[in-house]
Amino acid sequence: MQGLVLSDLLPAAVGIALSPIPIVAVILMLFSAYAKRNGVAFVAGWVMGLLVVGGAILVLGSESAGTASEPSQTSLVIQALLGLLLLAAAFKQWRGFKAQSDEPDMPAWMRTIDDFSAGKAFVVGALLSGVNPKNLALNASGVLVITQAELSVSQEWVALLVFVVLSSLSVAVPVIYYLVGGDSSKAALERMKGWLIAHNAAVMAVLFLIFGVKLLTAGVQGLLS
Repeated sequence: MQGLVLSDLLPAAVGIALSPIPIVAVILMLFSAYAKRNGVAFVAGWVMGLLVVGGAILVLGSESAGTASEPSQTSLVIQALLGLLLLAAAFKQWRGFKAQSDEPDMPAWMRTIDDFSAGKAFVVGALLSGVNPKNLALNASGVLVITQAELSVSQEWVALLVFVVLSSLSVAVPVIYYLVGGDSSKAALERMKGWLIAHNAAVMAVLFLIFGVKLLTAGVQGLLS
């Protein structure tokens, strides 16, 4: 696998990994009665969601991709559209952050995490990674990088696996930390959860803006060249 491909994949993987809501969700599971079971199930679902969606995009993208030096018009248009989607999401998040006065409201389903079964934790993890609009856009962006590189089929799938692993570190590390540290890790996890809840909208707005500009610029420049 070319080192350049990995470096090009890193920004999209970091963008997926730095998602406050999934990190908060997995930390809340680690404070529940079934911490180990549900935490591991959530991470497994997260990985599966990225793999299924990324694999589907990889198969479809490989059929229409151009060469590494000349990306296809279709992939460039997709990049530009994904960039616009993320910029719109950045504006929406920023408006929510500016209007925020007290502690932000978290999704209603988070209040039921204590009652999650392993199956429900798995499904929630898969949905948050696979069909969340931001993750879907960045997943597609990362896979398009793979399809535009001069890789064999097996190398493409290895690159996808590496991409998924990097994108999953933010939800996997708290679980690993809990499994190793047990109850002594809860104080650090609690501090992390509090910070992420307080700054969720701001973090997401910045991420959407950075990656939206990146994708839109790459797509438009490619179409005009």
